[in-house]
Amino acid sequence: MSGQFSTPNLSKRALLTGAALAGAGLAASTGGIREALAQVLESGIDPKSVLAKVKKGDTLKIGFGQQALWFYKDPKTNELRGVYKDLCDQLGRDLEMKVEYQEVVMANSTVALRKGDYDLFGASAVYTVPRALAVNYVGPLWSKGSLAMIHKDNAGKFKTAADLNNPDVTFSVNAGSSEEQRLPQLFPKAKFIATAGQVAMAAEPVRTGRATVFVTGDSDAMVLAKRNDSWAHLIDREHPFDKRPNTWMVRHGDEPWKHFMDMWATFIIVNGEVQRLYDKYLAELV
Repeated sequence: MSGQFSTPNLSKRALLTGAALAGAGLAASTGGIREALAQVLESGIDPKSVLAKVKKGDTLKIGFGQQALWFYKDPKTNELRGVYKDLCDQLGRDLEMKVEYQEVVMANSTVALRKGDYDLFGASAVYTVPRALAVNYVGPLWSKGSLAMIHKDNAGKFKTAADLNNPDVTFSVNAGSSEEQRLPQLFPKAKFIATAGQVAMAAEPVRTGRATVFVTGDSDAMVLAKRNDSWAHLIDREHPFDKRPNTWMVRHGDEPWKHFMDMWATFIIVNGEVQRLYDKYLAELV
């Protein structure tokens, strides 16, 4: 019996929806389809949510820290580029929102996000438990292993990452990065120094001899090694270690925004866009 009523019921719903949209015709003609639909259907989104900005046409504010391949300023044009930069631009287009970018160092990234300086940290952020207690992670969009960069003068001393767990080894880490918290667990016998600023600054002590090794994400390390090929050497480049989720961050408590971003991340992973952009920038920079 249900089959006998499915078509009329469907037609009735379509007519009702059409009538409602016709009643909102002025809004549709002057403000776009999105505004017309907003009058017909209540979204149930908390007005305090970042997602509510979509209906208002507000600006989407995105924070970033520079890491080659993912989110960086092109030295020739000073233009922001990278895998995650292109994805942030796509997110803005999908939401029909203007995007405003704000640069921040990793040490301040979660603080600025919690303060509301921006709505999304859209650069490369590797999962750590302390960070997860402070902010919420999206996705993940990707995963990264780690590679160790040493000076070419020491290439004969260290063949694998395990060789670095030594009291005579000093790691240079970026202050506020995931490596600052993670590497002492993996290399408890080694010593550590921290360098403030953008991630690439932590490679400088290795060049000058103040530190033995700098560790960062696999793709980031490959780009930096190419840019510094006069002195940089990657240990066991074909076998990155300590693979971890890599993605974006949002504030705790904004569940509508978090759920939307999780599904959007799934969408761009499944349709192959993340992999396409990764392959494009890896080929260009490495």
